[in-house]
Amino acid sequence: MVRRRSFIAQNPSVLWFLLVLALFTLVVTLMSESVGSGLISTSFVKTLGKTLCLCLVAIAMDVVWGYCGILSLGHFAFFGLGGYAIGMWLMYARTEIIVTASLTNAAIPPTPQEVSDAIATQIFGVVGASEFPMIWAFADSLALQLIMVVLIPGLLALIFGGLAFRSRVTGVYLSILTQAMTLALSLYLFQNDSGLRGNNGLSGLQNIPGFRGTPQAEISLWFFWASALALALGYVLFAWIVSGKMGSVIRAIRDDEARVRFLGYHVESYKLFVFTLTAIIAAIAGALYYPQAGIINPAEVAPIASIYLAVWVAIGGRGRLYGAVIGAVFVSLLSSWFTGGGAPNIDLGVYTIQWTDWWLVLLGLSFVAVTLFFPKGIGGLFDYLVRKQP
Repeated sequence: MVRRRSFIAQNPSVLWFLLVLALFTLVVTLMSESVGSGLISTSFVKTLGKTLCLCLVAIAMDVVWGYCGILSLGHFAFFGLGGYAIGMWLMYARTEIIVTASLTNAAIPPTPQEVSDAIATQIFGVVGASEFPMIWAFADSLALQLIMVVLIPGLLALIFGGLAFRSRVTGVYLSILTQAMTLALSLYLFQNDSGLRGNNGLSGLQNIPGFRGTPQAEISLWFFWASALALALGYVLFAWIVSGKMGSVIRAIRDDEARVRFLGYHVESYKLFVFTLTAIIAAIAGALYYPQAGIINPAEVAPIASIYLAVWVAIGGRGRLYGAVIGAVFVSLLSSWFTGGGAPNIDLGVYTIQWTDWWLVLLGLSFVAVTLFFPKGIGGLFDYLVRKQP
């Protein structure tokens, strides 16, 4: 009788990943300004927390592209929708506190409708409106908005994926469709009458209602812990999915979809499940990311963001969950360093290379180099070095 090995025994990389993540979280905590030595600034703790969220959405992208073979150029749109959903509650609750405090000294106590109108004017006055759009119907409830974080991106992915997969759209045509969906959503959000403040977006999201007196150093650490936990759970979930029978099926769909369909599997159902689940996980990552970023606007949902996401996965090594994490960490931290002024400019005499202008060129060259010389990405190179060990 053959004894079935445990999940961890079949996937030792999961345990190693969790150990590294736990150690990293502990070190950052002990070096933070809130409870540790203060060697890591609050702003950098936020940067690290945001990077963990980007790692989570990169893993989702790796599953849908690296494992299932669906090159989605729209998954960052789901990431942004999750941010908008939680941002609506953050803006509403914070504005409600400000408006209520300003009206407490009024000669005549305000009615609930007057308070609601004042909140709407405060939020939407920047776009010349003074009423809540229908999409803000549940913005006063944290529980309902958390449901929207999952429900709205999940429904969009389910409907879009259902139509696309049922029509058997594949390859580059499917990529173009996902990019078109993202572009349409981005253009809609740029409009002032979209109900989400147009180009102004949602701001002040770092101010958590009910924690006005809590230092940002402490709040940033809480979000860092939440991001680390979400990444750990997401990694385990996707590792469990891709290591079992479903993982074998979706990899087979990636390699030869026609043969899988001939064997009797309902290919569309598998693809739709992967597409929808990864969209939901991407939205959860966005809901954790933007309170740390403090602002979200339609540019975050633009197609270029999803292209960057594909670049991260390609550089890290698609088809490897830890490869997606490596790619996201490598590119996002380098991006922060180059565009944040950390990298010194290079004076060539006749021309000065300013990395804030040349970072995207460097990223593009890195993508081309990895594609040509390391098609399996940094993760594949790591695998090669491990196998060469005696």
